[in-house]
Amino acid sequence: MAFVKAQKSKAYFKRYQVKFKRRREGKTDYRARVRLINQDKNKYNTPKYRFVVRFTNKDIVAQIVSATIAGDMVLASAYAHELPRYGLDLGLTNYAAAYCTGLLLARRVLKKLEMDGEYEGNVEATGEDYSVEPAESRRPFRALLDVGLIQTTTGNRVFGALKGALDGGLDIPHGEKRFAGFDKDSKQLDPETHRKYIYGGHVSAYMKALEEDEPERFQSHFSRYLKKGLSADDIEALYKKVHAAIRADPSEKKSEKKPATEHKRYNLKKLTYEERRARLIERLNALNAATNEDQDDDEDDE
Repeated sequence: MAFVKAQKSKAYFKRYQVKFKRRREGKTDYRARVRLINQDKNKYNTPKYRFVVRFTNKDIVAQIVSATIAGDMVLASAYAHELPRYGLDLGLTNYAAAYCTGLLLARRVLKKLEMDGEYEGNVEATGEDYSVEPAESRRPFRALLDVGLIQTTTGNRVFGALKGALDGGLDIPHGEKRFAGFDKDSKQLDPETHRKYIYGGHVSAYMKALEEDEPERFQSHFSRYLKKGLSADDIEALYKKVHAAIRADPSEKKSEKKPATEHKRYNLKKLTYEERRARLIERLNALNAATNEDQDDDEDDE
């Protein structure tokens, strides 16, 4: 008995619908996005805010975003490349820097909404889980964590940014089982371990271990730390100063635009009609003058 190979018919391809562009590019998880942006109809166009955290090779991006039909609208944003302004020049992509970025965004958006006085958050990070309590006048600013395509493993840096936003005074629904220091066997969060990550203790511990075992590698790996005179014992004090500086002035600083530089031009500039006409007349006059000179020379020779 012969089997007929099933072929996709013309009707199949006529009904085939391609996925969204950002889904094809692997940039957006629309299944998660729909659940994050869907709003009840009786909210009457009230924005549903998301706390968006994204990581690049050299930067951390944290934003408060709401979805509209025209597109996503950003209420406030903070970046790790702003942290040098507050005294943190090194390690701008680790867990401690993610905490600072989340703290900066939380204080910035609350100051923008004039809620920073009511909701100070957790002034000193102890590593324990913290949730903001509602005040009498206004409810806390609520947002939902949007991790994108990040794998939500325990101790991921995105939860460092979440912890910074929580300590900064934002109301974000969360659980403690993904923070650094959570023990899956006892099912409890170890505040000391979490505090160590917030203040860069894992970096200082690695510095000490590397300095003892491989001094040459330590000199090259932490060369920028050594140039600034930072040792393993100075890391925690550095982050405490950064947290205090962020709370003192979380406002956004506008970048100064540099004057436009003149670019070198390697191709010829396009001439206007009048310039081309004048150039042609000049060439014709020069050609006629050269022809007349040749005729005069020939007459003299004769």
